[in-house]
Amino acid sequence: MNRFLARPALLVALLLLGSLGARAQQPGGRQRPGQQRLENARIAYITDKIALTPEQAQRFWPLFNEFTEKRRELRKQTKLGLRGQDFGAMSDKDIRAALDDQFKLRQNEINLEKEYVDKFAKVITLRQVAQLMQAERDFTKELIQRLDNRRAAGGALSGSN
Repeated sequence: MNRFLARPALLVALLLLGSLGARAQQPGGRQRPGQQRLENARIAYITDKIALTPEQAQRFWPLFNEFTEKRRELRKQTKLGLRGQDFGAMSDKDIRAALDDQFKLRQNEINLEKEYVDKFAKVITLRQVAQLMQAERDFTKELIQRLDNRRAAGGALSGSN
């Protein structure tokens, strides 16, 4: 039996997906193709890796979604900050200000992570919080590896799992 389906916590997480689906939508209610499938896979992966109980999952996922949305917004601001800048036309003072803004945004992301570690620790164990951080990195690495493998094989990105 698939080890994901053998976990009761995973089943609870999958049942909660209906309420989480709205989080994966773009403004205006539109959803990119595959975005919901990717979000479902991420939820299943994290639920399995940190071994959430059904009770923990019920309290954890709304909090995690809140954190993810805030982090996504900070990362969006960070990416936009230096993108498209013509550093050759900027004064050293302007370049320093742009770099300082980037450092502030990155520091805000670290502060957000610290804040949510404390919040997560109120609904899951500290061990699970540490496992969560690792699971997020591992999921991203695995996703990138799969995309690289598909590109190397010349397959379409929307191929089967």
